[in-house]
Amino acid sequence: MSKIGVYFKESYTELTRKVSWPSWSELQSSAITVMVASVILAAIIFVLDYAFRNLMELVYNLLY
Repeated sequence: MSKIGVYFKESYTELTRKVSWPSWSELQSSAITVMVASVILAAIIFVLDYAFRNLMELVYNLLY
């Protein structure tokens, strides 16, 4: 049982004293970067999906 207590004590010490947490402005900047990248990736996937759907409809219409 003492190993579990030591683990939690060391984890708390590491999180409060050794970890460098980002500032609020750094956090906002990172969040905005992630959101912009997600929107760009979603737009790319949408365009590819739309193009392949139209391509497949064209192929199916030619075959049937």
